[in-house]
Amino acid sequence: MRDVTTAQTSTRNRGSRRMEILDAAAGLFAARGFHGTSIEDIGGAVGTSGPALYRHFSGKEALLAEMLLDISERLHTSAANRVTEAPDAEHALDALLTGQIEFALSHPALITVHDRELGNVPEPARRQIRRLQRLYVEEWVTVLSELYPACPPPRLRAATHAVFGLLNSTPHSAGEQPPEAMAELLRSMARAALATVQS
Repeated sequence: MRDVTTAQTSTRNRGSRRMEILDAAAGLFAARGFHGTSIEDIGGAVGTSGPALYRHFSGKEALLAEMLLDISERLHTSAANRVTEAPDAEHALDALLTGQIEFALSHPALITVHDRELGNVPEPARRQIRRLQRLYVEEWVTVLSELYPACPPPRLRAATHAVFGLLNSTPHSAGEQPPEAMAELLRSMARAALATVQS
């Protein structure tokens, strides 16, 4: 039993260390760019040497790929769960907005990295990320189709992307409002934008 417990603890520690490295790298990539950040920079940010990071990632491209793949998977899984658990489309939309706003307020660096650096992710990871993002968008479109049945899916899809642009503006508005006030502002604006899809 002791060996099993020790192995589980070691696995958790490795997972925590990987997340620490990914978080530090996201901040550096957002501030300096992917090509402006070295493995040594990332190692220094987490209190280790650059070469020591190769125990966790095969290289900087692999680190970037895991960073964006992980958040894409988490967003899609969270959205699917929220929609499944909601009693109706109105509550599902509210849950989707909550999830996206929480992400946007908590991870502005990841938004910046995705917008600027997705082209540096090697294939096939980039295809996986794109696929997960399309599935995430379709969760929104499915819910919006129930709320606005007369609106064609392409228009709802375009509206969804527009709302993402609004909610993901947080890298430019950090510190302008307390988080609670910013969350309410984003929610109100997103609701107002989506209400125009049938106009």
